[in-house]
Amino acid sequence: MTAQETTSTRPYLIRALYEWCTENGLTPYVAVRVDDSVHVPYEYVKNGEIILNVSYDATSALQLGNEFIEFKARFGGKPREIRVPVGCVVAIYARENGQGMAFAPPSDRSASDFASPGPAPTDALPSQTRMVHLVSSDDNPEGDDPPRPPPIPGGTRPALKRVK
Repeated sequence: MTAQETTSTRPYLIRALYEWCTENGLTPYVAVRVDDSVHVPYEYVKNGEIILNVSYDATSALQLGNEFIEFKARFGGKPREIRVPVGCVVAIYARENGQGMAFAPPSDRSASDFASPGPAPTDALPSQTRMVHLVSSDDNPEGDDPPRPPPIPGGTRPALKRVK
């Protein structure tokens, strides 16, 4: 088998980072470039991408295969079946600290193929490439806290209160 005939490393890296997140109590998120081959609720697609929580608590029947990521999840209280080709995954990262890995977006498709087939926002520019910046704890020699992800729109983040 030559280097050109080998399988993609992407599904293996996705599974490894998923396992790392879950073993460390972190929430794995995947960023997906949406095209006609992606089966997701299109009303949640923004700028040709969707971010999916693939944690054990958020999914049912999760399968991280070599060709597809498949699971069932609720969106707005409605059960949905999700099917994402592994080639459309552009990043997997931990929600809490942003650590993870970004992949090159699919290059064998034209920019017009990235527009969502459902209703698209008027400000969506599928031809723009979105850069994902992942922070490593090794890149922070001062020991400062890594930057926090933006707050969740529509409310405050839940907090735990310690009772003694």
